[in-house]
Amino acid sequence: MIKPADVSTKRLISLAPDNWVKWVTQIPDIVAGEILNSEFQWISRESDVLIRVESPQHGKFLVLNELQLRYKPEMPRRMRAYAALAEEKYNLPTYPVLINILKASDAEIPTSYELNIAGLRAIQDYRVINLWEVDVNIAFAQPLPSLLPFVPILKGGDNESTIRDALRILRADEQLNQLETVLGFFATFVLDSAIVQQILRWDMALLEQSPWYQEIFSKGEELGELRGRKEELYSGIELALEIKFGNQGLELMAIISQITDLQKLKTIQQAIKTVNTVNELQQVLSTNLT
Repeated sequence: MIKPADVSTKRLISLAPDNWVKWVTQIPDIVAGEILNSEFQWISRESDVLIRVESPQHGKFLVLNELQLRYKPEMPRRMRAYAALAEEKYNLPTYPVLINILKASDAEIPTSYELNIAGLRAIQDYRVINLWEVDVNIAFAQPLPSLLPFVPILKGGDNESTIRDALRILRADEQLNQLETVLGFFATFVLDSAIVQQILRWDMALLEQSPWYQEIFSKGEELGELRGRKEELYSGIELALEIKFGNQGLELMAIISQITDLQKLKTIQQAIKTVNTVNELQQVLSTNLT
């Protein structure tokens, strides 16, 4: 049986930090050093990794890796703030990288922040990496073990054969086999749950042990299950819909907002975890509207 795992972003990147920083910066002779504390005063952040690096051409600097499950419009401003805070704390220039895991929309994602007020400008450039645009072969060829759990959502990785190849590599390495829950979680975005169960040979309930799974649904459960008010259930459902299905999922809120029964709302909240498509969820909604 698969073991519960520490699958934080820091854990993933620490598997091969040199290869990771070479990939995100495209600087071939860069060398990774210490993974630093990325918590700043008043700001506690768990979705990023700050690495001290060095290269012959650029000297010592920081690589700030900000991983987002889905891109949010406020990220340019945050990238400016995080880069400045890192530079202030460690007195080193910072190379910021925003890594978006799941596609939220077809809108172009900006690669800089710019503010002009009364003739004064604030500008922050940063690199953007969208995992759905990354060729799956990079995860196998470089090698980049940090990318292996994301194989199902990489470009060309959304098929059973490639996912099985990634799973074999994870299971063959003592350091990597604990990342199987992450691979299984992202596989459910591209394959039916029954196929994922067959490939991984364990019950889908084990996905609930994954911090990635909990990151998506725990906030909704806190809002809805612990307090039980309709407004908070609506908020939790809306959050889960956006993360799992993007804008297409959010369109269902017009229907869900018509449901006032608390138990039916809780049923819908649980259904979001298990369904594979918006159409399947619409069937659940139809049952609960009656």
